[in-house]
Amino acid sequence: MGLLNVIRRLALREKLPIREIARRTGLSRNTIKKYLRAGTIEPRFAVPDRPSKLDPFAEKLAGWLRAEATKSRKQRRTLKQLHADLAALGYAGSYNRVAAFARDWRADRQREQRTTGRGTFVPLAFRPGEAFQFDWSEDYAVLGGERTKLQVAHVKLSHSRAFLVRAYLLQTHEMLFDAHWHAFRVFGGVPARGIYDNMKTAVDRVGRGKERQVNLRFLAMANHYVFEPEFCNPAAGWEKGQVEKNVQDARPRLWQPMPNFPDLAALNAWLEQRCVELWREIPHRLHAGSIADVWAEEQPALMALPVAFDGFVEQSKRVSPTCLICFERNRYSVPASFANRPVSLRIYPERLVVVAEGQILCEHERVIVRSHHMPPRTIYDWRHYLAVIQRKPGALRNGAPFAELPPAFKQLQEQMLRRAGGDREMVDILALVLQHDEQAVLTAVELALSEGVATKTHVLNILHRLIDGKTDGPPVDTPQALHLRREPKANVERYDGLRARMIGGRHAS
Repeated sequence: MGLLNVIRRLALREKLPIREIARRTGLSRNTIKKYLRAGTIEPRFAVPDRPSKLDPFAEKLAGWLRAEATKSRKQRRTLKQLHADLAALGYAGSYNRVAAFARDWRADRQREQRTTGRGTFVPLAFRPGEAFQFDWSEDYAVLGGERTKLQVAHVKLSHSRAFLVRAYLLQTHEMLFDAHWHAFRVFGGVPARGIYDNMKTAVDRVGRGKERQVNLRFLAMANHYVFEPEFCNPAAGWEKGQVEKNVQDARPRLWQPMPNFPDLAALNAWLEQRCVELWREIPHRLHAGSIADVWAEEQPALMALPVAFDGFVEQSKRVSPTCLICFERNRYSVPASFANRPVSLRIYPERLVVVAEGQILCEHERVIVRSHHMPPRTIYDWRHYLAVIQRKPGALRNGAPFAELPPAFKQLQEQMLRRAGGDREMVDILALVLQHDEQAVLTAVELALSEGVATKTHVLNILHRLIDGKTDGPPVDTPQALHLRREPKANVERYDGLRARMIGGRHAS
């Protein structure tokens, strides 16, 4: 374009002849005459019409692109997959040509919708206490010295932009319910609406438009906290853009550098504290003051916080003959009286509760092992097997549940199993925890061991004294041998006097 400007300036302003212009520019006189007659300031080149191998498949590919645009990002076919599908139909061209067609198709579609490549959106405004937004993300932290993949729940108030970030090991129902409770607790109340994407823990089936088949357990949680769940359209993450941005902002604020804590509870305590600190540090984009200032104004508009939703997931289990149930590849013990019987397992984020006949049988700390390369674990409670070893005392010697006995019981067991009948006596001592306080029994065993008399009778005597409260008196120092201060002496004179009185009396002979 610069050379054409030079030609026009030389011809029109400086009035140079064609010959001189040709000499200065190096162009032919015919070329200079052609551009001057056309009056153009840009060169135009004729593009030859070259047929493409993609032309017979263009309509098919455009239809596929339109169909894929309506799907969620995770469900869309990639351009490489589309190229492979076209090749199966007979397309012999390159992948680059398919990619170029897709770029041109997206550009044309954006021009038709009068949008840019990043899209255009309508800014949203929410009243105080009107809504909150929820989303999941994946991040990493060092827990107990091991790099751990975490499922992170993000909850954000739509008006004040106050947010809470909480980490879990799984994205299951019980984790979802727990995240809501902690968010409402920190926010100081419950908004009127909750905005979600179509996550599987909340939506069983996505219908046309806004039609959703909501998960019954999730709906029970929403009814308990009295808020209305609302779900975005598929592949429309901008409808909850506030929490989507919170996911992006949280990575440099919370996860870089990678947090290092001894366990998940310590990490979540730090995350909660750090989120509240960020409320005071981050200015609100629409209102004067920080997020904390706007939240303080919004908090009275929230519904008062009810009691926590009992957010467990229940499963039916059958207890094995070895008094175990299986959950997530791990096994947990159950009282022996329920062996070979059905029970209900209530699953919480951090614990498991076994229920039968309307009563809680036992609780276990939940063990989550996500790696399939690690062997499953078995979590025993030796108390669950006391009824079994009372009938089979010989099982105490090598019973796996009794490998986790308290140290005092283990020491007593080692001494008692050395003599005949020690199995039965040890079983009787362990069975005392069914009738008495376990700490009292353990104290009695420790006292018997310290006195060097590790017998069943001695343990029972100490236990009864502990229960009766007879061990509070001062200690008595008993000497090894007793010595009389005044030893008795033989004196028969008093008997002689007695005999004389008997002779002089009425009984005398």
